[in-house]
Amino acid sequence: MTGPSLKLRLLAWTVPVLLLGSVAGIWSSWHVLREQAEQAYDRALAGVVRAIDLNISTDSGGLALAQPYQLLEFFRLTASGNVYWRVSTEDGLAEIGHARLPMPQVLPPSEQLHFFYDHYMDGEPVRVAMLVRDMDPPLPHAGTHQRVIVQVAESMEERERYTRSLVLQSIGRDLLLMLLLVLTVVGGVIVAFRPLVRLQGEVARRAGDDLRPIALQGIPAEVVPLVQGINGHMARFAERSRMQRQFLDDASHQLRTPLAMLRTKLEYALREPDPQEMHAALLAMRNGLDRAERVTNQMLSLAKAHDAGVAGSAQQRQRFELGALLEESVRLLLPAARVRKLDYGLELPEQKVHVFGLRLLLQEAILNLLDNAIKYSPVGGTVLASLELSGRQARIVVQDTGPGMSAGDRQQAGVRFRRGAAGRGTSGAGLGLAIVDAIVRAHHGQMRLLPVQPDAALPESEPATENAKSGPAEGPDPGTGLRVELVFSLVGVNTDLDGLSPN
Repeated sequence: MTGPSLKLRLLAWTVPVLLLGSVAGIWSSWHVLREQAEQAYDRALAGVVRAIDLNISTDSGGLALAQPYQLLEFFRLTASGNVYWRVSTEDGLAEIGHARLPMPQVLPPSEQLHFFYDHYMDGEPVRVAMLVRDMDPPLPHAGTHQRVIVQVAESMEERERYTRSLVLQSIGRDLLLMLLLVLTVVGGVIVAFRPLVRLQGEVARRAGDDLRPIALQGIPAEVVPLVQGINGHMARFAERSRMQRQFLDDASHQLRTPLAMLRTKLEYALREPDPQEMHAALLAMRNGLDRAERVTNQMLSLAKAHDAGVAGSAQQRQRFELGALLEESVRLLLPAARVRKLDYGLELPEQKVHVFGLRLLLQEAILNLLDNAIKYSPVGGTVLASLELSGRQARIVVQDTGPGMSAGDRQQAGVRFRRGAAGRGTSGAGLGLAIVDAIVRAHHGQMRLLPVQPDAALPESEPATENAKSGPAEGPDPGTGLRVELVFSLVGVNTDLDGLSPN
């Protein structure tokens, strides 16, 4: 079941946020514009109040206002609605203007402008500005503390109309901007996903056997890790396919000749009337079948080792003690060593070495080394297996007193189906060291082959080279035997076997 569309998820996150932000912006603009319009109209209204206040006089013993109509006419030129005014004493005994203008329940402090809305004049709402100040000089008939009240009112219709027009213009501009933002986001998402659409088309057009890595040119940086992971997976799949083809080619090459020989011997046995000759032919057929079985088993082991190196086989890894595995492997081949009357020994360190790895494959590698050492050592010779710890390295060592290997053979050890000069007279397919090398590489280790020389220090290690093509002249070294080391790096406890994990 596929997940939700990434485009829809992006739009579902961005578009509602843009819409919410736009609505909040419109709401904020509406309030700010109304406040600014109110302030602008209030400043004009306050100016009229101040102008009237400056023209009030009580010098004549009464309340007088010079040139009120000129002042109000000038104010009406700037205001489209109705204008009302009133000048009175605090006790209401003297007043000029519109007597119906309301008075607040509590008068504000002196010299402070006060605005209020809650009144109607002739059925329309008005905005009233009021100023209260001490009367100077006071009227003769009034008390000692006298105050004069100045009121100017303006109808709200024009003010509301202007504010509404201003807000609607702002809302229209904000809505247009919001629409442009949404279209930009939607278009940006579509354009941003075009490289992925092209990538999908490129992969869909590929042939089934086209495992070339996907080019990273034009791929968005956020998608590059995904494409690199796909390329790595395809590389591993291509390597496994190559190994499968190689396995089939090797199987065809290595089994064709034995099968042909078996058919020839079978036909010979069927035609042979002599029972002894028939028995000899059957024995030869059995030997051929043994060889074919051994080659098949070794090829399967080699394929498993290569597969472990490519796929990792993380699910098959387990924790085990390396010394116990070496001891178990030595015991398994003890009967073969007794047949050849070998001095067959094992040396283990006191420290236990617990590791995480592919136990069966590591045992296969050890058994291959021990089998080679037993097979090539002379009767009465010596084969010694040991586990050595040195610094941050652990070495599984198998040493024998056989004919050894030339420098050229050591350099090419691990090449499939190649046998050294010392082993050409014995049975085998040349896969033993190739299997060992593949298993060691699957555990990120290294196989080293050293000549064993009597009464001399061991020379520097010579790592096996799987793809070596040539080397010095063949033929065993004049020394006595061969030392094979499987070298792993010691790493932290409970880690995968990039090397070994000491306990």
